[in-house]
Amino acid sequence: MRGSCWLHRRTEQKFRQLMISTIKSVKIKLLLCCCIALTVIVLNSSASAFIWTNQSPALHRYSDSRKGYSIVMNTWKRYDLLKKSIKHYSSCPRLKEIHIVWSEPNPPSEFLTKFLYRVVQSKSKDGRHLKLNFDIYKEDSLNNRFKEIKDLETDAVFSIDDDVIFPCSSVEFAFDVWQSAPDTMVGFVPRAHWVDSSKVDGDKFRYGGWWSVWWTGTYSMVLSKAAFFHKKYFSLYTNEMPASIREYVTKNRNCEDIAMSFLVANVTDAPPIWVKGKIFEIGSTGISSLGGHSERRTECVDRFAAEYGRMPLVSTSVKAVDSRNIWFW
Repeated sequence: MRGSCWLHRRTEQKFRQLMISTIKSVKIKLLLCCCIALTVIVLNSSASAFIWTNQSPALHRYSDSRKGYSIVMNTWKRYDLLKKSIKHYSSCPRLKEIHIVWSEPNPPSEFLTKFLYRVVQSKSKDGRHLKLNFDIYKEDSLNNRFKEIKDLETDAVFSIDDDVIFPCSSVEFAFDVWQSAPDTMVGFVPRAHWVDSSKVDGDKFRYGGWWSVWWTGTYSMVLSKAAFFHKKYFSLYTNEMPASIREYVTKNRNCEDIAMSFLVANVTDAPPIWVKGKIFEIGSTGISSLGGHSERRTECVDRFAAEYGRMPLVSTSVKAVDSRNIWFW
């Protein structure tokens, strides 16, 4: 009898200890869940206070020409790529116009024009009217992509090549960034320059590609293959930039993007803004893969600096990131 009482008390004691341990475990888990939930709420509220959003009230202060943007797309005998790009970008919500820079010897075919107009028309609904234009030039020159467009309705221009695609969300975010600094260039493809210390003459410079940007964390240009800028730079490029630079671009079929970076930097005395975005290359490898590409670009940087009589490019390490789509930024 005494043994059975002892066994009963021992069992009751173990049961009590098990219940206490279980309750403590539940309390700890509940406390941990509350801490995690509170942390998420704080992060979301603080992040929303420091990011650009498409619904920002400040955007309503802008004129109608600042409420949307136009795409100016450079193309050359890559009709399948052109169709893919137009089909993709036509879905971007604040896009107002598309201008295709056409420098080929023959005009666009009837089949191509009908296809592209049908694509654009299919996106023109719910009160949205998207325009498509072919800007046809007789001369085959890379300067054509920066020729002034007289009837352009938006201040913002998104200059893009036909073989690169960015998600519309990235393009719209870059447009918001541009609206905060509409005189500068805002783009996805950064490049750098630096003084060539191997030269005795201190006015010699070198061009740095992506790996230079990655290694140093600084850049001084964003390439016009994917960049926003104000439409006023079309007129400045054609009418006020040194004619020798345009002639050099036409002759060498290179460096029009560097020329635009020099032009904008010379006007603003400020660096461009690099926007982080995922790029999808849908075409074949371009001239950047050819031998001697870096040397030819270095020659452009040196020559253009000499034409301006100074180095207008300004280096920076600032990068715009849309923190709504990432956990760590």
